[in-house]
Amino acid sequence: MTSEEIAQLIGRIAMADRKAFADLYKATSPKLFSICLRILNDRIEAEEALQEVYTKIWQRSGAYVADQGTPSSWLAAIARNQAIDTLRARKPVADELNGEYDLPDPGLDPEKQAVLSDEGRRIDTCMEELEADRAQAVKKAYVEGLSYQELADQFGVPLNTMRTWLRRSLLKLRECMER
Repeated sequence: MTSEEIAQLIGRIAMADRKAFADLYKATSPKLFSICLRILNDRIEAEEALQEVYTKIWQRSGAYVADQGTPSSWLAAIARNQAIDTLRARKPVADELNGEYDLPDPGLDPEKQAVLSDEGRRIDTCMEELEADRAQAVKKAYVEGLSYQELADQFGVPLNTMRTWLRRSLLKLRECMER
C-alpha cells in the first residue's frame, strides 16, 4: 500500500470510517507489531501495546498532517512511543533470596570505586558549566528518564527546543569530559 493510500485511509478514519480503519489495520499491523515486539521483547505486551496504538490512531487521526511527514513514519512513531511507555510502566520483578543470608558483597573493588568516584566528580564539574535549566533538563532526562515531551511541558518550552537543549548540552558535556 502506498503512502498516499495510507494517508487517505487516515483521513477517512478522522471522519470515523470503520472500513478505512479495518483496511489500515490489515495493511499496517504487521509492521507496527514488529516495532512493539522489538522494543518490548514480549509478545503479549507487544499485542497489548499494538491495541493501544490503534486506539490512539483512531483518536488522533484528525491531527495527522500529510505535509509534515509520511503516514508510515507517523504510525511508526505512535507505535514506538506506546511501546516505550509500556516499557517504562513495567514494574521491576523482585528476585527472591532463596533463604541465603551470607551473600557476597556485590560492590566494586576499591580501585574501581575510586575511578568511578573520579568520573562522577568530573561529570559534576562539567554539569556546572551548563546553564542551570539545561543541567536540570539533562539530569531529568538521563537520570530520571523523563521523555522529551514531559521535559518540554515541565520547562514550558516547545518540544523541538527541548531536543535542542539536550543535544547541545550533551555535546558540551562530551567536550568537557574529553579535556
